[in-house]
Amino acid sequence: MTSKTHINLWADAEHAHDYLRRADSIAHRGEGEAALLEFIPEQTHRLLDLGTGDGRLLALVLEQHPGAEAVAVDFSPAMLAASGKRFAGNAAVAIVAHNLDRPLPVVGSFDAVVSSFAIHHLVHKRKRALYAEIYDVLSPGGIFCNLEHVASPTPRLHEEFLHCIGYAPETEDPSNKLLDLHTQLAWLREIGFTDVDCHWKWRELALLVGRKA
Repeated sequence: MTSKTHINLWADAEHAHDYLRRADSIAHRGEGEAALLEFIPEQTHRLLDLGTGDGRLLALVLEQHPGAEAVAVDFSPAMLAASGKRFAGNAAVAIVAHNLDRPLPVVGSFDAVVSSFAIHHLVHKRKRALYAEIYDVLSPGGIFCNLEHVASPTPRLHEEFLHCIGYAPETEDPSNKLLDLHTQLAWLREIGFTDVDCHWKWRELALLVGRKA
């Protein structure tokens, strides 16, 4: 059962390192990342990665858009160290220590905002507020791509998903605050995003995409 409280274990180094040891083995993750890359506009000059972790997703995006500048945001000391190591010497990437529980810092405007398995750690009210902040920092025509962990419609489907990724209800991350896909898509539309859709999904992993008109 996922947490509805402010529990967030990601500041703990061992919790973060345990995830990084498992990250490459998350089932179907590469499919979701490949789908996300399709939506990053060719003429992307500035990127914002929210909850960058070790910079895995951002590195994939920059590989396709080598001339782009990027801001990578995270609050976990272990993740900041890992992303700092990945992007050491890359002047195009600025790493910012910031907890997404708080409003986004002033970091300019962006052609694309991406996130991977991070926003579901926020309480639902903060999720929606963050989506509105993302809309505000996007340039006209900019894209928001959120590869996210969403809630299953039934407890049985949730348990089956956990089994598929090597967890059980009793070992599930208490930091998770899962929300259904359709509520989040509706929020994006209400905020003003256009062309909102889920473009890829495997069980509880989903790619939510919206564009700023």
